[in-house]
Amino acid sequence: MPAPGVIEKVAAALRANNIEVRVVDTGEEAKRLVLELVPEGAEVHSAKSKTLQDLSLFRELFESGRYDSLRARHMTMDRKTQSREIRKLIAAPDYMLGSVQAITESGDLVVVSASASQLGPYASGAGRLILVVGSQKIVRDFDEAMRRIEETVFPYEDAIVRERLNIGTFIGKILIMRREWVDGRITVVLVREQVGV
Repeated sequence: MPAPGVIEKVAAALRANNIEVRVVDTGEEAKRLVLELVPEGAEVHSAKSKTLQDLSLFRELFESGRYDSLRARHMTMDRKTQSREIRKLIAAPDYMLGSVQAITESGDLVVVSASASQLGPYASGAGRLILVVGSQKIVRDFDEAMRRIEETVFPYEDAIVRERLNIGTFIGKILIMRREWVDGRITVVLVREQVGV
């Protein structure tokens, strides 16, 4: 858990950078809030996210049938013959859900990816971006963010990819979101308890 006052400091830094923040105590509160923020029937997308899976949000948003899941749609498409259509489909969802691997005390949101398929929608493609972030992801600065990614997040992700696909993964691209241009586009749900990796 972060030191007293750190969560409030991070929330203030995010707000100063035109990023909406909602601080909640538990994962269950985060789940309820996200479901309030995303209208039923809305077009939604996400990369695989342990945070969303831990909160049962992944199943709710992408497998329940209550939302227009771009993930469910593109997973039925042929990657060889429909790669262009898949790329365009997932580049600009109305609602993009996910998390980040680290958040600095000054309010930088740090995301790494091998394929980078979620980075375009995170940066600007999605109409609305909702990020659920456990407080264990708060770090002092960018150097500490990269250390957290390399020592904590990457080994977990690599093990998952090896189990699922029998190949390793890698840190391919890094996105740092420091400030948002469009009012109300990004909401960070900052959870005091640990959720995700």
